Order: sequence, then structure tokens, then C-alpha cells
Amino acid sequence: MSGAPIEDADVLNLPTPLANAFLKSGLAMILFTCMIGQLNTQVNASHCMLDYLNDHFATFTVWVAVGIEASGLLHASYLIQMIVAACAGQTIESNEPPRDGLANV
Repeated sequence: MSGAPIEDADVLNLPTPLANAFLKSGLAMILFTCMIGQLNTQVNASHCMLDYLNDHFATFTVWVAVGIEASGLLHASYLIQMIVAACAGQTIESNEPPRDGLANV
């Protein structure tokens, strides 16, 4: 497991049940992920939300995103992938077998 402790790790001389609750259950990594990767961003976004949306460029960006989502253009990413691969002269490799007949439609 990523971030797992080494065998018989002794952390800050904590009692064994408390150390096991944090280290062997993965609770320490969950808390680490929340504190470092997610919580700071959410707190910042909740306090600065209007600062970022209070101009015309942000409104334009939101409406373009809504338009792309509503039009279905978002799902053209495979077409973009094929175009970029063709421009680069590369072939797209897949682990799936080739499609036939009805699957191509």
C-alpha cells in the first residue's frame, strides 16, 4: 500500500491500539490527503469565490463551458485524439480487440 508504515513502526511512542488505528487502517493517509490535497483548495474557494467570478472574463468562461457541455462537443475528445495522433504521425495503440460492424456505429 502506498504510504504504508514499515514493519513494527513506532510513532511518537503512541499506544499500540492508537498507532494501529492510524497506521494499519490507512486513516493517516486519508487525513493527509484531505489536509494537503483537498481541504486547502476548498477553503480557499469558499472564501474567494466571488473574487474569481466577479469579472466579465470569468462569466464568459462559465458560459463557454456551459455551451460546450450542452452541445455535446465535450464528447468529441476521441476525434481530437485521432487528429493529434495523425498530425504527429503516430498510431493509437489499444489493448482492446478491433471493433466490427455494429460497434463502429
